[in-house]
Amino acid sequence: MKTNTVVSLDNFSGTILIPAFETYSKSIVPITFNGIEVTSKVFFGKKDTHYLAEKNNNAYVFIGLGKEIDYKSLKTIFRRISSKQKENFSSNVALVIPEQFTQDQVEAVVSGLLLGTYDLGHFKTEKNAHPFLSADFTLNLVSEKDYLATAKKGIKIAKAQLATYNLVDLPPNTINPKYLANWAKETGEKYGFDVEVLGHDAAKIVGLGAFLAVGKGSENEPQFIIMNYTPAGDVEHLKHVGLVGKGITFDTGGLNIKTAGMLHMKCDMAGGGAVFGAMQLIADLQLPVKVTAIVPCAENSVDAKSFLPSDVIHSYSGHSIEIIDTDAEGRLILADGLSYLIKNFKPEYIVDIATLTGSSVGTFGYECGALFTNNTEMAKKLQESGDEIGERLWPLPLWDVYKSDIESDIADVKNYSGKPVAGAISAAKFLEYFTQEHKAWAHLDVAGVAFGDDEFAKSKHATGYGVHLLTKFIENL
Repeated sequence: MKTNTVVSLDNFSGTILIPAFETYSKSIVPITFNGIEVTSKVFFGKKDTHYLAEKNNNAYVFIGLGKEIDYKSLKTIFRRISSKQKENFSSNVALVIPEQFTQDQVEAVVSGLLLGTYDLGHFKTEKNAHPFLSADFTLNLVSEKDYLATAKKGIKIAKAQLATYNLVDLPPNTINPKYLANWAKETGEKYGFDVEVLGHDAAKIVGLGAFLAVGKGSENEPQFIIMNYTPAGDVEHLKHVGLVGKGITFDTGGLNIKTAGMLHMKCDMAGGGAVFGAMQLIADLQLPVKVTAIVPCAENSVDAKSFLPSDVIHSYSGHSIEIIDTDAEGRLILADGLSYLIKNFKPEYIVDIATLTGSSVGTFGYECGALFTNNTEMAKKLQESGDEIGERLWPLPLWDVYKSDIESDIADVKNYSGKPVAGAISAAKFLEYFTQEHKAWAHLDVAGVAFGDDEFAKSKHATGYGVHLLTKFIENL
């Protein structure tokens, strides 16, 4: 998508997008633009409405924003227009930016337009290419102000989220650990971050026992992916952020096999997908922050070699873990990811993100992710970052009273409480055990928001949750 700034529509030929804030439904004053008048009986800017008019070989699309608009709603509205009105788009589109728009609002609009090009039909034999993806497509920004840099940032955000859509939505016979390792290497080379991958043998040598236990039953070799981004030039007071994402490319539950919901378990690497997308975006934006990210990738399968309930395994940290439930596998690979990150890279801040528990969905539904941290500054910054862009978080406690849920008689710790309550909290307490009491660690349980239903497809699909949230958090540091 190429962008251009113009101040006049003289001699313009193409599609013109006109965002309109809500007026009165019974107003006698029509909404007017460039010689087009739309009466309030037809269109008055109500949220989630639009009006199409044609004149002088141009298609005018008036887009209702409602009385007030937030970042997420604005992004969704323009994604909807891009996705569902694409037959009205030419290769030349003008976006008329209202005077009261902020930089963030322009960013949301442009990002939404590009997200509207996403097509879930990856393997369909017949596809209708979106006009925005043609080589000669240009988005013209009609404004007295220069929003070109903002628009380019919106495009970069959307590209990173589109990359995550692909990773999460593609099927598990395509997206396996090796695919993700290759994706990370290629993306790192393109955008500017270093990638190291530990396969089975290398992981065994360094002692990633919890990680390897999860992948034992699969013919697909696990891959422990380590990414490092360092900004160019000298940065005063360079901050170092560590990210860890759950990369279970498919989760059968292991020998504690799932009895429901297995169809959607290709999404169990959505936390890892968010970290991959965030690394692409962080490097693309050239943020002045050092970032180390680890995504342990494995497939939790059922096989004669699968790890067993009641096994005792040894983690990278040296602590032993009693396996109560093989379907509580995500926390095992995250435990080794966190331990490896802390020991070898020592970041100031750590955020892990995972589709970890159904318990978090039971608590929050599909509206926000669960946030766990004992660092009030991080909690505030993460929540503020999420609120800014519509990827919301809400805290749950890490009180020591929940420690008993992970206490084991035979090992240092057990991977599952066995209780039907407080599942998200006991999982977070398990992860906390492997953070060596790090003073700035946060855990995000995003099982309810990383994959779901919306108007853009008939089946559940990726939301891209976390890509922009992690990047925004790092920006706001």
